[in-house]
Amino acid sequence: MAEGHKKLGELPATAIAGNDITSSCLYVGSIALMHAGVWAVGAMLLVAAVLFLFRKIYGEVVGALPLNGGAYNVLLNTTNKYNASIAACLTILSYMATAVLSGSTAMYYLGSVFPAVPVLWATVGVLTLFMLLSIAGISESSVVATIIFIAHLAVMALLMVMCAAFVARHGMGQLRLNWELPVPGGRGVLAALFLGFSTAMLGVTGFETSSNYVEEQKPGVFPKTLRNMWVAVSVLNPLMVLCALMVIPLASIPDHQESMLSFMGLNAGGNWLATLISVDAAVVLCGAVLTSYVGVSGLVKRMTLDRILPQALLKENRRGSSPRIIILFFLLCLSVLFITNAKATTLAGVYTISFLTVMAFFAFGNFLLKIKRARLPRPETATVATVSLALLGVLAALYGNMRLNPAYLVFFLQYFVPAMLVVAFMLGRKTILEYLMIWVSGFVESVPGLAVLGRFTISRTIRQLNRQEFVYFTKGEDLSVLNRVMMYVEDNEITKKLRIVTVLKEGESAKPEFLSDLGVLDRAYPDIKVEFIELHGIFGPELVHRLSGEWGIPPNFMFIGSPGDRFPYRLAELGGVRLIT
Repeated sequence: MAEGHKKLGELPATAIAGNDITSSCLYVGSIALMHAGVWAVGAMLLVAAVLFLFRKIYGEVVGALPLNGGAYNVLLNTTNKYNASIAACLTILSYMATAVLSGSTAMYYLGSVFPAVPVLWATVGVLTLFMLLSIAGISESSVVATIIFIAHLAVMALLMVMCAAFVARHGMGQLRLNWELPVPGGRGVLAALFLGFSTAMLGVTGFETSSNYVEEQKPGVFPKTLRNMWVAVSVLNPLMVLCALMVIPLASIPDHQESMLSFMGLNAGGNWLATLISVDAAVVLCGAVLTSYVGVSGLVKRMTLDRILPQALLKENRRGSSPRIIILFFLLCLSVLFITNAKATTLAGVYTISFLTVMAFFAFGNFLLKIKRARLPRPETATVATVSLALLGVLAALYGNMRLNPAYLVFFLQYFVPAMLVVAFMLGRKTILEYLMIWVSGFVESVPGLAVLGRFTISRTIRQLNRQEFVYFTKGEDLSVLNRVMMYVEDNEITKKLRIVTVLKEGESAKPEFLSDLGVLDRAYPDIKVEFIELHGIFGPELVHRLSGEWGIPPNFMFIGSPGDRFPYRLAELGGVRLIT
């Protein structure tokens, strides 16, 4: 990422996410060709059309909520913690599959040059290396990312030029031979297009990455990154598939599916081109592994700060990294690697399901934004038809991948279900502890010493959870709005105290009817103590950060209602304050 407080410009911001999305051409083409044959080019163009719709969706959502966190942040500010946690778990699974698929594919490409490379154990080495680098505090550098991005595009452009030269020398014979082959699996053209489209959606993984560091980008840069990534994937992936059809026989693709581009280079230009592509693939894909470590560290840390995951994960070393988060992610990646035995198609299936579900949540979040945050200013708006069509495309691709191989869904659920059980436990842990207290109390007569110790431990844990205070900044809303605030806090947070703060101009004071409403709320919610605080000044980032320091309440435990068009600050400037009304 950018160093210090320097914001990212268009090229480096595009490069960080672009390395993710453009590296997909190294493995998605072979998968689409095996399922769609010559119709894979059409499938890639359909993917580009769906991605074009998502440009508007992401532009509206992130423009309205310019905060890091992607789908998790969107749902956290439009629904509740549980829904946001589902999106977060899916994103974590996507990061896991990214790391493993990118690392193993990088080793497959190296193996095409150095056959002695053991792909499985070499991938373990790559994951271990980047785990150690992440613990040491080494994250993405925008300069390095830019160099890798430009070099990768240059190598891909060179490959296409050499394929064009191959066709100029040998003619279109190979394309005609491939065209005459039956559709894979004996399917019809429409079925081939559908399955090719479903699997080719893997080629847009990484499109959401830019939304995870939008706060580090200069104003106005984010929509440009979406445009640039869309252009890159819409040009690169279809042309790469077309080049493959003109240079190599379709029958040879299954034997070279993990390193198809290197095989293309060998046919089009010789060993030197194949080696160059393999080295480029190893570099850009290893960069995607680092992206996964950095991305998951930030997301899990945000979830932990929001008290969705155990606080023990927050422990940092002297370099500011969180070793426990990184090591846990590494172990999960290893389990995925060994369960799938580093098979690219299986990894891609798990990756696609998790990523497509995250995209569906983004479209769902866009609908919620239109309904619940209609007053929130945004630089652009996606029409309801656009969002509906995009969501339909993603759901169709999701169905296609599950229909193609139901085993992918089983692999996916093996990780998603346990993750959601942990989240459900953490969100409902106060209720669980209260029931556990009743259960332990039943042993007072039979095992009195153990029962007393258990009750003391549980009681202390509950007190620690309740100790966290929350803040709501009010503009003097009526009782119905304040009641929704109390319901949100009661349903989503564990606390015994809520500070309701109003910021007024000098000489002004709160209206008597507002104070009366607060009294009603205090009586209606006896489990939460409501403290009213009246301040004079201007509400803004400076006040939020000052109160956070004075009260020891992090900004992510402070809430506001949706600001209107006249609000002079970007939400990102408030340091993570949450929208709840």
